[in-house]
Amino acid sequence: MLANASDAIVIGFNVVPDEKARSRADKDGVQIRRYDVIYKITDDLKLALEGMLKPEEREVELGRVLVQQVFKISRVGTVAGCRVLTGTVVRNARARIIRDSTVIGDYAVDTLRREKDDAKEVREGYECGIKLAGFNDIKEGDVFEVYKVEEINRTFDS
Repeated sequence: MLANASDAIVIGFNVVPDEKARSRADKDGVQIRRYDVIYKITDDLKLALEGMLKPEEREVELGRVLVQQVFKISRVGTVAGCRVLTGTVVRNARARIIRDSTVIGDYAVDTLRREKDDAKEVREGYECGIKLAGFNDIKEGDVFEVYKVEEINRTFDS
């Protein structure tokens, strides 16, 4: 009854629950885990606790882009005609907009096109069209720092 009240798991070491306890646990949805080797208990508890840790978010720089020309397209919005200065630009990444050495915003890359075709990525030295989600105040000379956010599962070892 205590395990049910606190959403706990019952752990047994070298024991077997009697029939009344097993049926009550099944009825209440309480897990009963039985172990014969002590280190398996600690391994399972460690894995369960690590699963409760929030993943660490890390930014990975992908590339830098220079806005060379701005196109205002009806029903679409503002599209930046860009040249990739370093790295690559990837669709579904994020972009920091830098104007006059100041970060003025951070938006998702909505569409990425290379010569009128949708592109998954555009490499250094090539030109592309970029539409940012929710941002239309793009100016010539703006720089986009393109990055993605990776989630890294945390463990107790690191």
